[in-house]
Amino acid sequence: MKKISLYFSALCILCLGSCDVQSQNKIGNILKQIPTSGTPTTLEIGQGIKQALEIGTSQGADKLSAKDGFFGNLAVKILFPTEAQKVEKTLRSIGLNSLADNVILSINRAAEDAAKEAKPIFISAIKQMTIADATNILLGNKDAATQYFKRVTTAQLMEKFKPVITSSLSKVGATKYWGDAALAYNKIPLVKPVNTDLSSYVAQKAIDGMFIQVAQEELKIRDNIGARSTGLLQKVFGYADTKK
Repeated sequence: MKKISLYFSALCILCLGSCDVQSQNKIGNILKQIPTSGTPTTLEIGQGIKQALEIGTSQGADKLSAKDGFFGNLAVKILFPTEAQKVEKTLRSIGLNSLADNVILSINRAAEDAAKEAKPIFISAIKQMTIADATNILLGNKDAATQYFKRVTTAQLMEKFKPVITSSLSKVGATKYWGDAALAYNKIPLVKPVNTDLSSYVAQKAIDGMFIQVAQEELKIRDNIGARSTGLLQKVFGYADTKK
């Protein structure tokens, strides 16, 4: 009876209360009292998935927006565009290693700068998530949450990232370094000139890197019991474990 009462109280707050901080805190306090074992309700699944994704996306965005978040992480480090790798190879072959290194460092610094914009976009997507979305994510593939974010946030991320990337590329010197590199390469006799849109390339690679990091954070909670830091996460993902 107490358990039913707790569920009813939480539902009432969701249905009748405003979505302010006070209401959210009330829901959190009620959910803390719900047992951490057994079959979760749809309310618990929804709240559990949202809690997990808020933790995961926030940690992912914080990691990538820190210094060396991109540059120091081989999984997401941004290198020369594929069509411009011949530029890098040629520059290094003629002793312009520092110029090539400056391009790579500066485009990764720009991506780190843009990553700060990702968190509010992810949080907004989480808030808009339906119970059906949450259930499909919980019982879906190990990258179900990442695929959800790709579907609903990619356009917004590009819209936010592109101007930040463009500004950051200029701020950290990437625009100049890339211009110098392209100019030096294009002066070489008989080469085909390169004209890569650096802002678009770095923005897309930054978004790709963001989803790689989100996928890693998602796997932590799915596969690592120790990463389930609350009773709600333990119950919801423990239930998912039984459905594997």
